Amino acid sequence: MSAISTLNFSSSRFILTGFPGLEVHYLWLSIPFSSIYAMVFLGNCMVLHVIRTESSLHQPMFYFLAMLALTDLCVGLSTMHTVLGILWGLIQEITLDSCIAQSYFIHGLSFMESSVLLTMAFDRYIAICNPLRYNSILTNDKIIKVGLAILCRSSLLIPPVIIRLKFLNYCRPHILSHSFCLHQDLIRMACSDIRFNSIYGLALVISNLLLDAVLIIISYIMILHAVLAIASREERIKSLQTCVSHICAVLVFYIPIIGLTMVHRFGRHLSPLVHVLMGNIYILFPPLMNPIIYSIKTQQIRRRVQRLFHLKGM
Repeated sequence: MSAISTLNFSSSRFILTGFPGLEVHYLWLSIPFSSIYAMVFLGNCMVLHVIRTESSLHQPMFYFLAMLALTDLCVGLSTMHTVLGILWGLIQEITLDSCIAQSYFIHGLSFMESSVLLTMAFDRYIAICNPLRYNSILTNDKIIKVGLAILCRSSLLIPPVIIRLKFLNYCRPHILSHSFCLHQDLIRMACSDIRFNSIYGLALVISNLLLDAVLIIISYIMILHAVLAIASREERIKSLQTCVSHICAVLVFYIPIIGLTMVHRFGRHLSPLVHVLMGNIYILFPPLMNPIIYSIKTQQIRRRVQRLFHLKGM
């Protein structure tokens, strides 16, 4: 008992929470989770490969899609070693430094995905509302600058709040709520003054995720206004169809975030298993679904993927 207390209160190691109550089924659970991670990697790599090798897809819309696929690929890499490590019985704990690093990548990549989705909304707005100037506005140089701006916004704003985690005193039980590390999980265990982390963290969420969501909604209001002004019904439907994939990607990203936030805020009475499942949905659902959405809904991607598999089948 004293050893456990020492681990929970004094050590710099943290216990990862797998799936409470399902420990005896970890071997079986590892099969669907391994399959999901394999699909995440194969799906996003396939999208990147198709965009890289097909010259007709070297357009702004698909460059932004490549950014989204690369972000999703990194999200999978950032959590795979702890999620599958628990299910395979390889790890049960994580050091503070590793936990902080994983937290940085998870939150940074989440902000990056939000930024890419906002950029894709802007791309759709230009394509529909100002099609004649589309290529002159979104030149390759501007796309590179946008990519660098997204990278800086997602990586340079987080370090102040993440680095501070290293200097907090963790006196509460070192038991994480998920199979990976989140900033809010670590500050929950701290006995130090966490006002900076709480205020700065909230400011980051408002200035990134919430602001991006509002701007995406505004962009679609303007798109809808422009589409309704088109006289031909067929042209209106055709214009809106180019946005379907992006709208699905936005919903796939934001709905799990809202669900996880609600569970953390109002679901304290719920089973820990619900928290763990929501956490894994938040991490894995967007990277899993985005390649499927774009392969089905985007005609150019779908045709190229079909051709790719047809050639391999031959």
